[in-house]
Amino acid sequence: MISRPIKGIIFDKDGTLFDFNATWGAWARNVFEAETAGDPDKLAPLAAALGYDLAAGRFLPESLVIASTVDEIAQAVLPFVAETDPSVLIARFNSAATRAPQVETTPLVAFITSLKSAGLKVGVATNDAESPARAHLCVAGIEALFDFIAGFDSGFGGKPAPGQLLGFCNVTGLAPSECVMVGDSTHDLHAGRAAGMATVAVLTGVAGRAALAPHADVVLNSIAELPNWLNL
Repeated sequence: MISRPIKGIIFDKDGTLFDFNATWGAWARNVFEAETAGDPDKLAPLAAALGYDLAAGRFLPESLVIASTVDEIAQAVLPFVAETDPSVLIARFNSAATRAPQVETTPLVAFITSLKSAGLKVGVATNDAESPARAHLCVAGIEALFDFIAGFDSGFGGKPAPGQLLGFCNVTGLAPSECVMVGDSTHDLHAGRAAGMATVAVLTGVAGRAALAPHADVVLNSIAELPNWLNL
């Protein structure tokens, strides 16, 4: 349990609010097959470059997809596909991502509502683009509950830099010391520490406890355990 009062929580999205592989595992294979027209001589190298296990339909812990922006992912994909314009590829990825069914790590409407009822400010900081991020939150019925939502393209930069987190503080009027960053990757935790926030790691992404623990004040199985850690 944390000892100091917390007034704000900023969440990563994929792997934190939504289970990473349960959401993106099967979706990714479909996208990769479409981009390579199912050519195994292109599909296998593409999967390897992105750290994706084709047989299991899961991203591996070392995958660059885990914490990268869609711009970075597109650059990694370009050598393996016919598309040569990264902006076109990014637009296709964002469009496909908007339609991806999201698997919640805990019933999110009840969870976020309980945090708001406790008087907390809540935000989302994701390395996804803002538009698909908002679409995912809207489908889950929680977009309107957040005080702040930022993607890598929202003008604050992306993680592991702390710009999104400091933007949350500016919008809510809270000091970083009054806030917690909750995420499933070291990018999230590095951003939180750079901003001066407490850091909480969750295991609903791809990274394991050993990789996350050195960078977090606590490692939880999921955000469902957060209220107890916050003494709510």
